[in-house]
Amino acid sequence: MKQSGKLLTEKEAELVSLLMQDCESTGDIQEKLKRLFAGTIEQMLEAEMEDHLGYDKHSVAGNNSGNSRNGYNRKNIISDYGECEIAVPRDRNGEFEPKVLEKRQTRTDEIEQKIMAMYAKGMSQRDIEDSLRDIYGAEISQGMISKITDKILSEVNEWQNRPLESIYPIIYFDGIVFKSRKDSQIINKCIYSVLGVDMEGHKDILGIWISENESASFYASICSDLKKRGVKDIFIACHDNLKGLGEAINAVYPQTKQQLCIVHQVRNSAKFVPWKDRKAVCADLKKIYGAVNLDAAEYAKEEFREKWDQKYPSILRSWDANWAELTTFFAYPEQIRHLIYTTNAVEAYHRMVRKFTKAKAIFPTDDSIRKVVYLSVQEITKKWTMPVRDWGLCYSQIMVFFADRFAA
Repeated sequence: MKQSGKLLTEKEAELVSLLMQDCESTGDIQEKLKRLFAGTIEQMLEAEMEDHLGYDKHSVAGNNSGNSRNGYNRKNIISDYGECEIAVPRDRNGEFEPKVLEKRQTRTDEIEQKIMAMYAKGMSQRDIEDSLRDIYGAEISQGMISKITDKILSEVNEWQNRPLESIYPIIYFDGIVFKSRKDSQIINKCIYSVLGVDMEGHKDILGIWISENESASFYASICSDLKKRGVKDIFIACHDNLKGLGEAINAVYPQTKQQLCIVHQVRNSAKFVPWKDRKAVCADLKKIYGAVNLDAAEYAKEEFREKWDQKYPSILRSWDANWAELTTFFAYPEQIRHLIYTTNAVEAYHRMVRKFTKAKAIFPTDDSIRKVVYLSVQEITKKWTMPVRDWGLCYSQIMVFFADRFAA
């Protein structure tokens, strides 16, 4: 007999034959497996009790030993096989501490792992409760599910404070907003993520930070946190020009080149342009950021000014004010330009986070946000196994442009 391509041992085949007797459906098999699981746990508990007392059940060696068996407690355990009743032996002195099924334990580790997995996939606590009831016939309240998922918080804190690489050639900053409860009100909370590309070209989420109000001090705390965790240098930082972020980066990493997201800039430029002109305006803006070099970009900007400035003066006012940070990418070859002219890398990650969290319209606490975003990060980054595109060529170019920083 085979199972998953492997031959069963003689004893395993015999056990399967016994299980199949009087079974007419998968439900019958599940019920037998549940009884088998309960019986196995009870025998293991009996063995633990014998080891604890130092003599076998009914043995005369227990007479006047100072401790003896004292009946059983009944408790319900939820496992992969469903909910089953277990007889847990007691001793008279109350000193028996079973290991196979600890006191107050009502679930097996496998069930907790399944709850964590469902939570990580974005299922709400109500959906998890319903699924466990449907699959295992088990009643686990939403409050209990919350307590189980709270166990991940220590892991979240360890991850958030882990040491980082000393140098990141490229880092992206971006935020995503969630609804949260505070004093019986629904407010917006911004979850800010930092995505780093390391020296080998691999992407990683360096951390997540929560704030009710985005401010210069908040961004400064993020940069300071990166510094404390070992990040000594960042070559290029890409972001969407949130107020105070550029100043915070300069304060902590004064040598870092900053590139503002061109996509955000174009989007903001077109925001107040009527539909009839929008296509033409965007086409002329593309001549600026799509130019072959900085001189050509400046020429295209002046052409845009002559054509559109009287009608839409606010567009170039913004481009002029941020020109140095908008055109950083022109200093580098095409492969590096492609990586830094937009924050698309971190925005794509945030779209995946939103996909995992779409079932949760409102979060009750900051910790609940941390849990689900952290678990989303773990799921998303499983697929980040390869370096970013053309990294070998990009790295060789970075070594040329930032040679003095490597030596430092």
